[in-house]
Amino acid sequence: MRSSSSSASRRPPGRGLQPNVLGMFDTVVMAVAGSAPAYSLAATTAVLVGTVGFAAPAALLYCAIPMLGIVLAFSRLGRIDVNAGASYSWVGRTLHPALGFLSGWALIVAATIFMVAGSLPAGQLTLALVAPDLAADTALATAVGAGWFLMMLLVVLGGARLTVRAQLLMTGVELLILVLFIVGVLMHRGAATAFDWSWLGFGHFDGASGFASGALIAAFYYWGWDVTSNLSEETRDSRRTAGVAALVGIGVVFLLFEAFTIAVNVVLSAGQIGAAGGANVLALLGDAVWPGIGGKLLIVAVMLSSIATLETTLIQVTRSLFAMGRDRTMPAALGAVHRRWNTPHMAIAVVGAVALLLFVAATALGSVGDILDSAVNAMGLQIAFYYGLAGVAAVVAYRGLLLRSVRDFVLGGAWPLAGAAFMFWMFFESLGGLSGTTVAIGLGGLGAGVVPMLWYWHKGSSYYRPARLDAARALAATGPYGLPRQRHRDTEGNETLATDF
Repeated sequence: MRSSSSSASRRPPGRGLQPNVLGMFDTVVMAVAGSAPAYSLAATTAVLVGTVGFAAPAALLYCAIPMLGIVLAFSRLGRIDVNAGASYSWVGRTLHPALGFLSGWALIVAATIFMVAGSLPAGQLTLALVAPDLAADTALATAVGAGWFLMMLLVVLGGARLTVRAQLLMTGVELLILVLFIVGVLMHRGAATAFDWSWLGFGHFDGASGFASGALIAAFYYWGWDVTSNLSEETRDSRRTAGVAALVGIGVVFLLFEAFTIAVNVVLSAGQIGAAGGANVLALLGDAVWPGIGGKLLIVAVMLSSIATLETTLIQVTRSLFAMGRDRTMPAALGAVHRRWNTPHMAIAVVGAVALLLFVAATALGSVGDILDSAVNAMGLQIAFYYGLAGVAAVVAYRGLLLRSVRDFVLGGAWPLAGAAFMFWMFFESLGGLSGTTVAIGLGGLGAGVVPMLWYWHKGSSYYRPARLDAARALAATGPYGLPRQRHRDTEGNETLATDF
């Protein structure tokens, strides 16, 4: 495979993603926005509390530990292969191309479902601000959400710089409001339930299947930090930046998730949470903490978070489709890049068209709360699948270096492998407790990827004849393990390896 420096020098202007657009701070913001703290709390808290009750903080805590293993896996794989397809490329080059394709396909399906699951709360919350009486109208909320979706589609089409500027504004305001509310909760005197340390233990779970169901929902809370890997071809010093930003991002959202979930347990009763449903839990918490204005402030935070995470999810799905189109494992047109904006405009157009069809279908599926419930669980299956494969891929890629030190063994082998094992256990253990609709969406969406996979495999895509990804050989170019150094730099000054596209 040619190095990226060779490819860049021969590629006509305007034909590739624009390099070196994002710095460390920008990428951290994208990681936080990808996990969408306010949106995740609003859209998922009622589902999580309905599934595990007071164990919601524990579900988030015990899912965060293996999730860190997956973050480490992505970080280490990104050091040896910079590719907008991320797990699609890594899994295909370490485990098997078919698994790599399905890994990328799982992200695409989850992200496409999220176009509806993320836009509906944005529409509902916009109506709650301007016309509260209409907020329960699913069709109207869908239409307003579709409007926000189209706006973010245009921002993503406009390029990485415009995307980052919009993200800095939306995520900055969101985090400021959330931090203010953490302070407000600490000062709040009324409590439905006294804090109990058992909320962080295993006692409130209904057996192994109950724990798995809670962890599956918790995985959706965290999902999105890996947008840093999909942006790697557009990031400065991406071998280091993408991984560090993901670690910082997951740490920030973990603290926010724990603080607000505990606050919900303390301030709101189970009956209030159940009656609120959907995206109204945080608004209810806001009114309880700061009557009058509190609910509206948190509505603003959730609305901004919903819109911001639509943007990062669009980046993930369009960059994944771009990498597939470039590799000819999907229609080659998806790998086209706009000459002026350096964005995969064909992939963006396709995602927009499919999402708008899903918006129409969503109006027939019931209330916003019902749609979110099924969507969150179905996306959890997709997320667990591709995260688990990435964890195994990291261990396989670094297998020759794992015994060099305790640090390499733990961070490069044991923790990513434990994270992968947890993801797969969660995937299979939760199946028995999910509705038929959710399983059909989750597994059916994944199975649908077999058709394009076999078609383009038969057509002879070179992706299915991969150059194996091996960390010992790849890192020989940079020598972090004392191996011979052989540095190559592209025209922008970034160090490149022969493993990169």
